[in-house]
Amino acid sequence: MMAAAEQGLLAEERRRRISALVREQGRVTVGALASRFGTSQVTIRGDLSVLESAGVLVRTHGGALRLSEELDQSLDVKQLQHHAEKVRIGQAAAALIRDGETLILDSGTTTAEIARAIRKLDLKSINVITNALNVAALLLDVPAVRLIVPGGILRRESNSLSGPMAESALSNLQADRLYLGADGIDPEVGVMTPHLPEAELNAQMIRIARQVVVVADASKLQRRNVSLIARVEQLHMLITDLSAPPEPVEELRRRGIEVRLV
Repeated sequence: MMAAAEQGLLAEERRRRISALVREQGRVTVGALASRFGTSQVTIRGDLSVLESAGVLVRTHGGALRLSEELDQSLDVKQLQHHAEKVRIGQAAAALIRDGETLILDSGTTTAEIARAIRKLDLKSINVITNALNVAALLLDVPAVRLIVPGGILRRESNSLSGPMAESALSNLQADRLYLGADGIDPEVGVMTPHLPEAELNAQMIRIARQVVVVADASKLQRRNVSLIARVEQLHMLITDLSAPPEPVEELRRRGIEVRLV
């Protein structure tokens, strides 16, 4: 039976929920989605076409299939995933910020939510270092933010700058706190990403930051990836959502990491 809350949704929110359903179930049908969201099959087919173009799913006759999670997905795809959780994580991360601090915001959709939360804070002056063009764009018009963007080579999938130029630009800077995104977190190994140049830049960010705060939704826990960004011993805090599995959370806490569930 269709939930009343899923009737009359805006297209963007309906597509987010379709993306979540495909991820959870592996396969969806046009008929079931039309019934669930109280809309026409033509509208649902349009939604699936948009999501396929964004790389979220693969269209099939009468429905769609989940893509492999091992792919290095684009920022547009990631933006559709676990959106509500990322908003809560971003707000909790921004609550740590104090006037006069220098922060580093790594690239990613969760750190973009921190930038959105910063826009609503009552601050006089902070410094924000970021290699993410989408994060920089969110903070361009915030009077309290002094924005520092290192140069580098643009990687369009993540809207981020990396490479030797970016690493060199960070070498003479210092920061109070790094907000670090993650594609995978193994409680026995550390934080991982599929992209080696970004891992190398993240390592430089860690070197210049007094506190390292990982921001990641629960789907990233116990997921491994190609490049190690940081060992568990280099982390101070993880902010994740309430659906995080208890075993990795307890292991991280046992190893001295403060874990906040929001």
